Amino acid sequence: MNYHNVISAVVRALAAETINSSGGCSVEPRVQASKLKGEISGKDAALLADCIVHKLLHAQLSPRHWNALVAKYSTHRGRKIDSIGRLVAVVKTPAPQRFTQQAVLVWAVPQQVKGIQRAVTQIKAPKHRENKEEGQWDWRNAAADADVARANKHARAVAEEKPGEMIVLADSNYDMTNWDSQGLTERTYQRWNKSIKEALESLVNEALVEAQHMLEAVGVLESEAA
Repeated sequence: MNYHNVISAVVRALAAETINSSGGCSVEPRVQASKLKGEISGKDAALLADCIVHKLLHAQLSPRHWNALVAKYSTHRGRKIDSIGRLVAVVKTPAPQRFTQQAVLVWAVPQQVKGIQRAVTQIKAPKHRENKEEGQWDWRNAAADADVARANKHARAVAEEKPGEMIVLADSNYDMTNWDSQGLTERTYQRWNKSIKEALESLVNEALVEAQHMLEAVGVLESEAA
């Protein structure tokens, strides 16, 4: 499996976590168990390669570089949120902590990204039985309604908690005046925000350089990769 460039490799490796419903890259033993040695091919082979790259990068990159890549490129909700939180402590800035937290968050979740929301299938209750006598089927109809309500509630909960779901923020999160209560000038907020973004992008670039060296060493990047 060869990747066109280092960003492609990183994105695919991080996406491998969301392909497995339980998160992580435990798909590797599952793929190996489903095929005889030497017969892994197609999508299974590609997914196995992505998981191997994921493990390599996670093991070899420094924590701050790994978190920078996860915060920027991962679609795994839990991993992304965790890395965002860890980056807050890494960024050097004169801005207050709350401002820094918000700046890192909106950098990792840009406003133009609306997120990928799962379609939630909602079922309808069966047609109520008509009573030939007063109250004859009321209990059964009520039980059917309750069962449907529980099923729909569970479906919504699964959609909301799925690890691979993208994060969608309210528009108010992108208003810098909400990030600080001191009432400073917009110019100050813009300067702080720019500095934080530049620091984060620098971490990402450093991480990509390190990742490229690792992947070139194991021969999984195409020769024309930058």
